[in-house]
Amino acid sequence: MRPTLNALCGLGATVVAAIILAGCAAPAPIVHQPMSARPLPPPAPPPANGAIYQAGYNGQPLFEDRVARQVGDTLTIVLNEKTIAAKNRASSASKSGSVEFGVPLVQGLPFKSLQGAEFQADSANSFQGKGTASADNMVSGTLTVTVIEVLPNGNFLVSGEKQLALSQGEEYVRFSGVVNPATITAANTVSSTQVADARIEYRGRGYLDEAQVMGWLGRFFLTFLPF
Repeated sequence: MRPTLNALCGLGATVVAAIILAGCAAPAPIVHQPMSARPLPPPAPPPANGAIYQAGYNGQPLFEDRVARQVGDTLTIVLNEKTIAAKNRASSASKSGSVEFGVPLVQGLPFKSLQGAEFQADSANSFQGKGTASADNMVSGTLTVTVIEVLPNGNFLVSGEKQLALSQGEEYVRFSGVVNPATITAANTVSSTQVADARIEYRGRGYLDEAQVMGWLGRFFLTFLPF
């Protein structure tokens, strides 16, 4: 059964709509999800078994620092990221060759017109290549995240974001990683350089950012161009 004209038009419209949606979709975040977590419900209090000391008490001790300890607690990340990388490469190669020979005079051989001729061939090949790459990135500031999971070894999986709505668009900073409780200071802060598997994302939304992105149709045809 041959497809009708309406079916072909509907299929074409679906493909075009899928391409448009794919081109307009926001990039997927690289940080751990979810971005926040609610604290777990407190356990049922144990029955009273003493006037002052209560066996099985899991509350906050009086003389302990008020730092993150469980799911839902907040922790301030001090962003101190600075990376500098540079690479220079150069290569060259050359090759040359020469061949020279002649045909001797021999009586009784055919092709007498070629006897006594001399032949010479030269070849040369040269290649030079240079490459330079450099990168200098710096991120500074503070960002408060939430403990979304306590790992079996006691480390914290944290994640959080900060969004700013400006007059010309929106900007947001996202962060996630694994924090060792031993690196948390008394002020409930930790440096980003002490966070394992740190993922930092800084992006923006608005016409200023969209003007620097290639259009969806250009990206679509770019994937099929062989050059």
